[in-house]
Amino acid sequence: MPDSIDWQLIWDYGSEIILALLVAIFGMLGSSWVTRIVRKVCERSKIDQTLTRFFSKMARWAVLGITAMFVLDTFGIDVSSFAVVLGAMGLAIGMALQGTLGHFASGVMLLIFRPFKTGDSINVAGVSGVVFEIDLFSTAIDTFDNRRLIVPNSNVFGKTIENLSYHNTRRAQIEVGTSYDADIDVTRAIFEKVVSENTYRLSEKDGDVVLLTLGDSAVNWSLRVWCQRSDSGSCKQQLMRDAKAALEAANIDLPYPQLQIHKI
Repeated sequence: MPDSIDWQLIWDYGSEIILALLVAIFGMLGSSWVTRIVRKVCERSKIDQTLTRFFSKMARWAVLGITAMFVLDTFGIDVSSFAVVLGAMGLAIGMALQGTLGHFASGVMLLIFRPFKTGDSINVAGVSGVVFEIDLFSTAIDTFDNRRLIVPNSNVFGKTIENLSYHNTRRAQIEVGTSYDADIDVTRAIFEKVVSENTYRLSEKDGDVVLLTLGDSAVNWSLRVWCQRSDSGSCKQQLMRDAKAALEAANIDLPYPQLQIHKI
């Protein structure tokens, strides 16, 4: 005769399987719900899209991981050993990827605090150019001579960042050396005329003519003009051209470095 069916055993295992399926279903639904919540919070906080996707994926995998632990526990499997193994693996991976994790942490800081954004012109870590892309591990910069440079984020966030695009106005300035034979007041008047007649000068801001130093071979001046950021290069070019032309018209020399030798 066939053995009698153990309904109690079937019920015990069946209830565990049903409970595990319910936990898995609610876990997957919960992971999708948490993902949407995290994404909406990040979007409302105006966090970068790259960071938004990363946070939402991390939240999803965290919920799924917790769900898997509950499912295993439902079948009576001790999950504490798995936690210890996962902790040890996490420590080992963290030590192996110490530099990479540093780049990642810096990338998160860049995307949260936004010292610059895509399209800004910056100077950082000895590199000058336009920001093409900010990733979690590196920042892509196109130099002004059209070269693509990939800079690790730890080198970006850990250095002084000069954002050339932050302000709409810029002060263009040049330094000019004149002969010691030239009259100081006459030279200043010439430079003030050059500054005031600069095409790119902002009308609401006055230019400056500053006597810098009495150098070894020349009297050194600084000519400063406020202009729009986009005009700073052209403004500086005009200052140099007009200053040289004005000095030549007034017969004021632009001296070369000189060395006088005296016999003893």
